[in-house]
Amino acid sequence: MGKLNQKVAIVTGATSGMGLETAKLFLEEGAKVVLTGRSQEKLQAIENQLSGNYLLIPAEASSISDSKNLISMTVEKFGKIDVMFLNAGVFRMEGIGALTEAIFDEVYNVNLKGPLFTVNEANAYLNEGASIIFNTSVTNVKGFPAMTAYASSKAALRSVTKTLASEFGPRGIRVNSLSPGPIDTPIYGKHNVPQDQINDMASSFPSMVPLGRFGQSSEIAEVALFLASKDSSYITGAEIPVDGGFAQV
Repeated sequence: MGKLNQKVAIVTGATSGMGLETAKLFLEEGAKVVLTGRSQEKLQAIENQLSGNYLLIPAEASSISDSKNLISMTVEKFGKIDVMFLNAGVFRMEGIGALTEAIFDEVYNVNLKGPLFTVNEANAYLNEGASIIFNTSVTNVKGFPAMTAYASSKAALRSVTKTLASEFGPRGIRVNSLSPGPIDTPIYGKHNVPQDQINDMASSFPSMVPLGRFGQSSEIAEVALFLASKDSSYITGAEIPVDGGFAQV
């Protein structure tokens, strides 16, 4: 029997990287998994990597109407919800003087408003004992140039984790977050700055990590599974760093 046998799990931003690896692991562990992505084409492109009981739903992470549709279709197909991994996010770099209102709004709409309102829509359909997992970032505790919007959106999501843990506690619903450090993921190809600047930044990361390497999306998935399963039944309100020691020592 898998650790998530017959559980209903939603994974947002599941067409690549951490989201895809987590969705695949949840399926292996017996869950019925709903995967979201920005387009039907991207979702269909990953079907050959999936095995088990799953549902693909196009959803823009910043859209409240898409969140409503996501929850409605999930409940219609599978019934109530046991696990939510709010993984979808956007990475942007703009220094002070170059930061625009449009970029700030994009980052906050995707990284903060989207996950929060997806949980808001799911509220009435969460089973007792459900697990909600947010994906934050080590940037919410370390200062990096040009990451004001991105890092502060993740810090706000850390605060949401603690607030909702308190609010959901009486219902036996746990709320936690995992905080990735440098992970080998396609998010580094989704940005608004020259590629050589991204390459320079990425090349410096291993020397700053005590374990001396990038993490893998599969290592994020394993922590997400821990938080989703009964293995973490007495953990709520926590942010677990998965960063090779990057922000810890």
